[in-house]
Amino acid sequence: MPTPLASQQPPTSVPSSPRGILGYARFLLLGVYFGFVLIKAQAVSWVKMQEMFRFESFYYFGMFATALATAWIGVWLIKRFQIRSISGETIRMVTRPFERANIYGGLIFGLGWGMAGICPGPIYASIGAGISVMILTLASAVLGTYVYGVLKPRLPH
Repeated sequence: MPTPLASQQPPTSVPSSPRGILGYARFLLLGVYFGFVLIKAQAVSWVKMQEMFRFESFYYFGMFATALATAWIGVWLIKRFQIRSISGETIRMVTRPFERANIYGGLIFGLGWGMAGICPGPIYASIGAGISVMILTLASAVLGTYVYGVLKPRLPH
């Protein structure tokens, strides 16, 4: 009986998926740490956000430019060195065609961001920091997501 080629054999060590609450503790701790980083970077500051929307401060624009540069370098490194995911899968970059729906979605997202004074990510950090009014913002974001899910079949995609 012939033996399979080495390239056809399954990997010998595949990371196991987390099981139960304790398995997800590392992700919870990473999220808490990221929340602290957002708070210390003033990414949850309504005042700073309004200054950005009024073009009175460069602070957030600088933060976004840094994030964009970091993401660009990260994608370049992934493509250049063919970096794989933690589970060993190939990371594929998919180029999508331009769609008008993205403009409409961006406008709705930006309108909500401007009205709330905070983007969705830091909402959780704000709640964790004790800014209880952000519970209403989170509830509104969840409601908006639910309404989109209901209306999705009727929307042009």
